[in-house]
Amino acid sequence: MLKNRVAAARELLERFEIDAILVSDLKDVRYLTGFSGSEGLLLLSNTEVTLLVDSRYTVQAKNETTGCTVVEFREKKTALENLVAGQGVTALGIQAERVTVSFYNELSKHLPSVRFVQMGADLALLRVVKDTREITCLEKIANIASEALLGTLQTIKPGDTEKDIALRLEFAMRRAGADDKSFDSIVASGQRGALPHGRATGKPIALGELITIDFGALLDGYNSDETVTVACGDPDETQRKIYQIVKDAHDKAIDAVRPGVRLKDLDSVAREYISQKGYGDYFGHGLGHGVGLDIHEKPVVSFRSEDVVREGMVFTIEPGIYIPGWGGVRIEDLVVATSEGCCLLSRVPKDLMIL
Repeated sequence: MLKNRVAAARELLERFEIDAILVSDLKDVRYLTGFSGSEGLLLLSNTEVTLLVDSRYTVQAKNETTGCTVVEFREKKTALENLVAGQGVTALGIQAERVTVSFYNELSKHLPSVRFVQMGADLALLRVVKDTREITCLEKIANIASEALLGTLQTIKPGDTEKDIALRLEFAMRRAGADDKSFDSIVASGQRGALPHGRATGKPIALGELITIDFGALLDGYNSDETVTVACGDPDETQRKIYQIVKDAHDKAIDAVRPGVRLKDLDSVAREYISQKGYGDYFGHGLGHGVGLDIHEKPVVSFRSEDVVREGMVFTIEPGIYIPGWGGVRIEDLVVATSEGCCLLSRVPKDLMIL
């Protein structure tokens, strides 16, 4: 499996007319080698796959990787310069978004004969279509997170703070087998629901409020992402109406997923429906994003996207309405594109739940 990934990465050598790629994004390093440490560099050429790590990770790297030469360094830049020179690299691709200016300046100063070629998200694009093992892992962690949320919802009562809920949810995900949370959970209640990224605060939950909870769990390097909006006590007519608009937009977009459909058209399905209902000005973000080793990765599901749905893509569908001074609703599921449509990886029912 890793051989196929390395082979796909090596196709970039010819496209960019380079001898090797310096892989500095640790998620890409993990994707290509299996190494899960927090420090390392990968040099990938047509003949060699060399992982540079410090002494903290030498044993781990050798245990986690196959088909990869592990080299321990004491000083990273010096070790890399020696490796590049030793392999006769004259043109080196670098991940421009991941390499600092100071690191690049040092390399170019000590490797004056090497031509550096800036690469964009080309390596990350290799991760867009998930293989069977990845989808299995993503489904497992999404299920863990969903079950943890369902259990946490049963404990929520008026007077609990947003932070109380976030902490209980994190503990529940850990107890269920997650390695960690994917990100700090968003818990936004009442008027704070108008904040799409409203991190949990000490605000108490009040009866009659909507609560938006955006959460995810991490397992073996892979993330989940899901959002629910629930009601604490009976919702009023406006809350029910706006919730149903978002739910219908969510369902229409999911029903539209199939290979070959433009991602911008999926965004349009939800956006145009919300606009028709009079709330288009209150849905500002894109419809979704890819999820995998990164919580936000390719593909981007928005009006800006030029990509199409491909079987094996995993991404979110998450329309929302956010009204300053009133609150908001977001509903998000994680889906995997199949040959005929898509399957849900997240499992929390999306009909309005009343706590």
